[in-house]
Amino acid sequence: MKRERLDKVLSHLGFGSRTDVKRIIGEGRVSINLQIQKDPSFKISLEDELSVDSEILLRKEQYYFMMNKAPDCITATEDPKEKTVMDYLKGRHRRMPLFPVGRLDKETEGLLILTTDGDFAHRYTSPKHLIEKTYFALVQGEVTSKDQEKFKQGIRLEDGYQTLPAELTILEAGETSKVEIRIKEGKYRQIRRMFVMLEKEVLYLKRIQMGSISLDESLKVGEYRALTPLEEASL
Repeated sequence: MKRERLDKVLSHLGFGSRTDVKRIIGEGRVSINLQIQKDPSFKISLEDELSVDSEILLRKEQYYFMMNKAPDCITATEDPKEKTVMDYLKGRHRRMPLFPVGRLDKETEGLLILTTDGDFAHRYTSPKHLIEKTYFALVQGEVTSKDQEKFKQGIRLEDGYQTLPAELTILEAGETSKVEIRIKEGKYRQIRRMFVMLEKEVLYLKRIQMGSISLDESLKVGEYRALTPLEEASL
């Protein structure tokens, strides 16, 4: 089994820089299998029990979280001017090497996956894998069966790009319509632009599913949680 330096493991878990971690280790606050360990270069595996300040740490090869993204932040790890999704992380999660998988527009709410797993992120966002994403939207204007047919055929956007076929489900039609959209790509502001070409405006947009992962509706806007073992197994 793979073994890694103790200071690297703790830094990866969000306990700070290598300097911060070496200080924590030197203070005798770290134990391996119930034995205090003061050597930062000591190598451990996932089979070893690691604790800091008597708290046993859950360790995995990679980490995955789901967030109910708020509409007041951008999908980025950092930005000099804008609030980012990372600003909603708490405690040592803010210092872990997490990053968002794909993106949601600033105004869009809903499911966003954060991970340390670059291979997974590439697989879920690569155009050739066509991972399906489901959105709920409020649309100004009555959405009709003609609109559904246009979505099914794919819509040519204002820049000439022809979208892939998409599925549009009408939940409630009227002056303001409630709909669900399933798409397998993610061009910039794509759903909003698709409705513009139908002379309609998206008033509210929320992603509710991405591949096998559905948004936990108990999460309030801006909240997040780790994926369950079952959810991780479905990735």
